[in-house]
Amino acid sequence: MAVPFQDDPDRLRSRLAAWLCAHPGAAGDGVAGGSGTAGVGWELGEPTAPPGQGLSGELVFLPASQTGADGRRVECPLVVRLAPRRFQLYPWDRFAEQCRVAEILARDTDVPVPPVYGHELDPAVLGAPFVVLGRVDGDVPADIPPYHMQGFMIEMAPAARARVWDAGLVAMAGIHRLDPRRLGLGFAGQPEYGPVGAAQQLAAYERHLEFFAVDDAARGVVGNALTWLHDHPPAERHPVGLVWGDARLGNVIFQGEQVAAVLDWEMVSLGQPETDLGWFLHLDRHLSEGVGLARLPGLPDRAATVARYAELLGRPMADLDYYLLLASLRHTLLAARVTRLIREHGLLPPDRVPPIDRFAAELLARVLDETRRGVAAGADCSGAH
Repeated sequence: MAVPFQDDPDRLRSRLAAWLCAHPGAAGDGVAGGSGTAGVGWELGEPTAPPGQGLSGELVFLPASQTGADGRRVECPLVVRLAPRRFQLYPWDRFAEQCRVAEILARDTDVPVPPVYGHELDPAVLGAPFVVLGRVDGDVPADIPPYHMQGFMIEMAPAARARVWDAGLVAMAGIHRLDPRRLGLGFAGQPEYGPVGAAQQLAAYERHLEFFAVDDAARGVVGNALTWLHDHPPAERHPVGLVWGDARLGNVIFQGEQVAAVLDWEMVSLGQPETDLGWFLHLDRHLSEGVGLARLPGLPDRAATVARYAELLGRPMADLDYYLLLASLRHTLLAARVTRLIREHGLLPPDRVPPIDRFAAELLARVLDETRRGVAAGADCSGAH
C-alpha cells in the first residue's frame, strides 16, 4: 500500500540540504575528515516514497552525496522518516524517544541499525519532526502481501528460510542483552506508552480504547482479553531490558540470509524480552494462519523458536501465554486503527480494503481460548502451534 507523497519535492530537497549543511554532525564518516567536518556540502536527488511503507510515519528516499572541503565526493543515499502528520496510528507522540534510541544504538552498540545523521523536532523545517538515516540496501519480508505469500523468502530453500528466521532472533537477542542503564536509555520507560512492565503497557493501551475504536463485533473479545490479562499478571522476575516493541521480520532488512539492519522504534519501551518474543511470534501467526495462509516450509514452529530464544538469552522464557495474548490484543487494537485510517483517507478502493481488523479479532479469540485452556490444564501454552 503506497502512502501518498505529501510534500513539494523541490521544497523538501532544498530545505533538507540546508539543514544538513547547517548541522556539521550530519556529515557522518564518509567525507574526508570524519564526522563533524566543517565545509561539507550536500546534493540531494529526487525524493520518492517507498511503495510498502506503513502508516505510523512517512518515509522519503533521496539519492544524496556529500562533498568535503577537499572536494572529494561520497555517495550516501538517505532515508528521511517524518513524524506522523496526516495518519495518526498511535495516540501518543514518542518521536523524540524513537530518534534518541536510534542514535544511541547506532553510536554506542553493535546492534545493526542504519546510520543516523541527526534528527530535528522543529516542524518548521520540513513540516514535521524528522530523522535522517543512511539507506541500507536489502530485502524486507513484507506484510502486504504477507511474506508467506510473496517476496524474497518464497524463492528460498526451507533450510535458508530457517536461517533467516534465526538471524532475526539473534538480532533481537542482541537488543535484549543491552544494559539500558549503562547506555542512558532509561527514558524509554516513560509514563505514556513505554512504562516499565507489561501491566503498565497494558494500562496505556486500555486508556486509549476509544482512539483505537474496535468495531462492535470485536468489543467482547477485547474486553475478555483485558480481563484475563489483568487477572494473570506475569512475574517479571528478570532484570528490565530494552524492548524493541515492533519486533518482527517485517522490521528487518536482510542481505541474503544475514541481518543488515533492524528498524522502527516507535513502540520501544523497557521490560521483559518476552514482550518482543510474543509480538514476533504473534505477527508471524497473523500473517499466515490469521489471514488464511500456510506458513512457509522451513520456518521453525513456536516451540522451537521459544527453545532457541531461551538458548540465546541463557534463561527459560517465562509466562509466554500472557505475552502472546498481550501481543494479540495490541495487534487487534492497531489493526482496527489501521483499517479505519485506510477507509477514511481512501488509501485503497473500498472493495479492496483488507479486513485486517476482522482477521486480528478472530485470531485474538483463538489465542484467548488457547490461553484459558492452557492455564486450566496447568501448562504454559508457549510451545503450542
